[in-house]
Amino acid sequence: MPPWSFVGRNAELIRVAEAASGSTGRGLILGGPPGIGKSRLLREGVNALDQDRLAVWTATANAATAGLPLGGLAQVLPPDQPAGGSPAGLLRWAVDALHRQAAGRPIVVAVDDAHLLDPLSAALVYYVARSENATVIGTVRTGEPVHDPISALWKDDLVERIELSPLTLQETSDLLQQVLGGPVDSASVDRLWQLSQGNALLLRELVIAAHAAGEIIESYGMQRWTGKVDLAPTLTEVVDARIGKLTPQERAVLELVAFGEPIGLPLLVNATDLATVETAEERQLIRVVVEDRRTTVRLAHPLYGEVVRRRCPVTRFRRLLDQLATLVEGSGARRRDDLLRVAVWRLDSDTARDPVQLLNACRLAFATYDMALAMRLGKAAVAAGGGFDAAETLATILMFANCPEEGARILDENEDQIIDEAQRSRWLAVRHITSHWGLGDPTTVDELNRQTHKLTDLRERSLALAVESTMRLHRGDSGQALTLARTVLDSPASAPGPRALARSIMGHLQAMRGAPVQTVKAMAALDADAAQWRAEVPYIQLGVELARGTATILAADLEAVDAIVAAEFAGMADAGNFLLGSGYLQIVRAQAARLRGRLQEAGRAASQASAALATGRIFVALAHAERAHIAALCGDPAAATAAFAEAERAHYRSMEVLYPWLEEARAWVAVASGDITTAAEVLRLLAARNRSDGFAAHEMFALYHLGRLGFAAEVHERLDVLAQTVEGRLAPAIAWHVRAIAEEDGGSLLAVAEELAEMELNLFAAEAAAGAVTLLRSIRSPQTPRAAQRLAELRAECQLAATPALVVPQPMLTGRERQIAKLAAAGVPSKEIADQLYLSSRTVDNHLMRVYAKLGVTGRAELAAALRSLPPEE
Repeated sequence: MPPWSFVGRNAELIRVAEAASGSTGRGLILGGPPGIGKSRLLREGVNALDQDRLAVWTATANAATAGLPLGGLAQVLPPDQPAGGSPAGLLRWAVDALHRQAAGRPIVVAVDDAHLLDPLSAALVYYVARSENATVIGTVRTGEPVHDPISALWKDDLVERIELSPLTLQETSDLLQQVLGGPVDSASVDRLWQLSQGNALLLRELVIAAHAAGEIIESYGMQRWTGKVDLAPTLTEVVDARIGKLTPQERAVLELVAFGEPIGLPLLVNATDLATVETAEERQLIRVVVEDRRTTVRLAHPLYGEVVRRRCPVTRFRRLLDQLATLVEGSGARRRDDLLRVAVWRLDSDTARDPVQLLNACRLAFATYDMALAMRLGKAAVAAGGGFDAAETLATILMFANCPEEGARILDENEDQIIDEAQRSRWLAVRHITSHWGLGDPTTVDELNRQTHKLTDLRERSLALAVESTMRLHRGDSGQALTLARTVLDSPASAPGPRALARSIMGHLQAMRGAPVQTVKAMAALDADAAQWRAEVPYIQLGVELARGTATILAADLEAVDAIVAAEFAGMADAGNFLLGSGYLQIVRAQAARLRGRLQEAGRAASQASAALATGRIFVALAHAERAHIAALCGDPAAATAAFAEAERAHYRSMEVLYPWLEEARAWVAVASGDITTAAEVLRLLAARNRSDGFAAHEMFALYHLGRLGFAAEVHERLDVLAQTVEGRLAPAIAWHVRAIAEEDGGSLLAVAEELAEMELNLFAAEAAAGAVTLLRSIRSPQTPRAAQRLAELRAECQLAATPALVVPQPMLTGRERQIAKLAAAGVPSKEIADQLYLSSRTVDNHLMRVYAKLGVTGRAELAAALRSLPPEE
């Protein structure tokens, strides 16, 4: 693993430099808790100083020298310290020595851990700060006692004291990417950031330990942490130092909080004693938080829990969990999370006897998408005699945790336990979901249809019908899917879960057929009703997100995409390691970033999706196709071809509904390879298929790609028709774009570039601006400079993009023409240019006229912008 880089802290680095240069008139003291990065920041700031202009001395105080006069600054003082001198005499000698060594240069004294200085060194630092032509910069640990001369530095306004804040999530991501040599998936970054609390030292120890233990895995260029915390000795030592020595009573408090957090304050006090709890809070081992009218207690740092739990003997561990469960049960256990925690404590303490309690807890965990916990509780419920209900729930979880073979086995082994139509309906739904998507058998839908008609209870039949509708949609039978979905919604007996699934199917179809705005609204309404069905059938949320994600991308509603990936489901999917949910949302994030032209960001998200989905079947082809599409837009045919080959290998009939995205990617892979003819043929076939299926929104995109590739005259009339029927701002904008290309209207292309840029569709906008520059330059339009400037701005938003429409034929200026044009653009008159270059004024003017013609401008005022649009001079 390479050395840890220094990232972020730019504002603080600037303040260090300003203090050292004397521009602020004061020094600077950096405060913060241990491990926050004070010392590294000080070192980086000092290393950046001009040590030829400044006399810079650095010292690090420590406990070993705290009792020695001037011991803390022995590193910067001459070795010939006078013997037997008074403290005042030693101070005078030290100050004189520093000024003598500085030889007239401004003095900068940098002291790390200034709170550990001996009293005389502290006084010397204070005197240096007060003297002329000298500055003090340093660090102190927040909360530690300091000698009066050090605290007087900021009290007397000789220095500015600032407290360093923890690393932000983005700074943590940047640091991890540099250290691990590649992008790190967002869920891993988030977990490491939360576990380290932004503390650079703790983050470093966590990552080094995880890397050494092989818990950081690379997949599709994406680094991912498995989530397993390895307590290496160095990490444990750091945490132990922060916890300090504990009395038996304090350890009991810490252990109860470590196993039970968040634990109610009254429960903790009843189990221990108030005085010890107060002491633990004073020592900042725990923190008391008011949450929803409850006063709860948590550990002051997540890693305290890791260390305390790991060191607890097994017998005490079980006794504590049993005690916690009894305490919460005794208080009523009224909240859902109380029920879940009690069941887990009972399970881990080996006191779980109630299969109903375990099953209910399993369902609660599944409803929050904590897949590992739900699976563990489900297996325990089955083992405890939970019967068919426990087996069916566990099999469902296994299916959505990418273990379909095991799920199918459990369902088949427990089919003979079915006693009513409610159980039969649930068995049919889950067994056929498992076969269809988990095992990749597209024929299972017909068997489900036959079995569903044997059900007589309309409420129980609704789930099987909704599942069949989803299968029909995904295998490409949209007409039958719609009919089945309407059957579910038309029946008053249908249950809330099947109704939600049917609405998501109809919403998905609506979006593809040209009504994505209606779909987004319909899915928002489903969110409002989620409490009626999520606890019973949480996997339906995936269908809702698929409909919503499809709609927002087809409408290019990028603000809505941002809301999706920041919503509760995304957070739960990431936290619970629900790879199917988080992987799909990463695909949506990649598609949105692609539309914005942020291809590096899009590539990271698509790679993250591919890694998350690699162990399953659902959506994995779409993830690879998105990688291929992005690589193609970047002009990387090898990467695009390899990614698309993986997409084709992973694609299967049960996910046929994804074909528009895959075929678009196929076309752009051909473009990247220089085969525009094949790309155009793929897109023509795709548009025809979309039109036949009634997928107007997808047809619109296929035709738009054709228009962007040079076939605008062929498709602009159909796009004008679609613009009248497809909802949202996007359809009219892209129809306008393609029509402007067909009519060779540079002014319209410039206007549509602004419209697309306002929608954040920067890649499309840049292509429109590129077309505008070419056309406007050819007619020497006065709009040419503005178009060139706009193109430069938009290209900066999508720097990696390399599509054919972005290519602007560049005029070839001779060396003399370029030389004259640069001088003219700088405002130099023709006569002065002629004198400088030993030419006649007439010759200069003739050169300028040729330059104006080549650049499509009308005079000097437009030259500067036009020259900026040219490639660099060779």
